[in-house]
Amino acid sequence: MIIYLHGFCSSPRSEKARLLGQRLAERALADRFWCEQLPPSPRQAIELVEGVLAKCRTRPALVGSSLGGYYATYLAEKHDLRAVLINPAAFAYQNLAPAVGPQRNLYTGEPFEFTERHLAELAQLEVPRLSRPERFWLLVETGDEVLDYREAVEKYAGARQTVIEGGDHSFRHFADYLDAIIDVSLTP
Repeated sequence: MIIYLHGFCSSPRSEKARLLGQRLAERALADRFWCEQLPPSPRQAIELVEGVLAKCRTRPALVGSSLGGYYATYLAEKHDLRAVLINPAAFAYQNLAPAVGPQRNLYTGEPFEFTERHLAELAQLEVPRLSRPERFWLLVETGDEVLDYREAVEKYAGARQTVIEGGDHSFRHFADYLDAIIDVSLTP
């Protein structure tokens, strides 16, 4: 099972979520994919995903983009899972501090309020040091205009790392890595 965690203000309608779901379907693996809308509250998002994890019959893997990468890091550490991280927010509680206030989901248009309480919830999910970095695969593009890719490279030292020159926060090379992400995630 692959559990895909989207980023801040994003949704299952994002290009990465759609591409991953489509590729899994092409490989007759659609039943091994979960991606749903995560609530704005980090605490509620983690509770939702942990509910899914509790129902998994096989060991799942996490794929997280941006804020979803931060969530995937926390969940992988807590539940001893593998995770693929795409341009992750290495320090989400700091990275998202300027976002406090009214927000709108980029795909659904739904408005929501991002609060100081949400930042505190993110701080509680911080993983200061990876216990087993070999469980992680970091994919970053150096042209990320939202997050400093070097923070992720440093935080995920010891993990498999793919650093691509150029690109942007959307991770333009995602389609090139679909099969590798699926293979790494679904290998027992």
